[in-house]
Amino acid sequence: CSSTAQKLIKKTGGTLGQPIPADPITYTRTPSPIYRPTYTPPTKIPEIKTTLPLSSIPSFVIARTKWTSATPKRWLADSMTKIRRITIHHDAIMPVPSGSYADSLRRMNLIRRGHLNNGWADIGYHFAIDPSGRVWQARPLELQGAHVKDHNPGNLGIVVFGNYEKIRPTQATLNSVNKMVAYAMQRFNVPLANVHTHQELRNTACPGRFLQEQMLRTRARGGKLALAVGNQASHS
Repeated sequence: CSSTAQKLIKKTGGTLGQPIPADPITYTRTPSPIYRPTYTPPTKIPEIKTTLPLSSIPSFVIARTKWTSATPKRWLADSMTKIRRITIHHDAIMPVPSGSYADSLRRMNLIRRGHLNNGWADIGYHFAIDPSGRVWQARPLELQGAHVKDHNPGNLGIVVFGNYEKIRPTQATLNSVNKMVAYAMQRFNVPLANVHTHQELRNTACPGRFLQEQMLRTRARGGKLALAVGNQASHS
């Protein structure tokens, strides 16, 4: 007997393990135009103090309190263990948000409601990135995420808004993915070999072919993330 979640997945053409919207949403085979942002995310990675508590977020991240006043159902979540890996996802939802602040705020709440309907403690990811390159705080880092089945302990989850089987990520998105991952690697001493995409850990299309190819490129020798990590190491 299929669960409600499985029926919704089948109806929307999604994949198990990916978020399901709690409210009706329009799916389309034709990607909607991507907003060309006037917002410019900061590019410099702030100096990191190794004694920072898990509750601390960098200055370039939009605090959770900006998009919700709700708190996680902590009794449904395990505490986060030592962070040893980072995993990149897409939300697989179409149409892609415009890139406006208000649109991204609505998307954060949409994903959270879907995850709560799955019986989870909160939104499953720890951070989210929108088409304008904004980075949003999602599930508090003190709590283990719910984003890669059987691989959640010590795993920091980052989701990118959009379905990257159908569209290509904006440059602002890619810049912020590199920046957020480089920051987390430095802060938690995570090696580049432990930066994954969802499909590298489970049988899924996530984060979509177009974002997957960018993640392969940025982690390869001479890629932006590989170079950023190398530059950090040379100045430490």
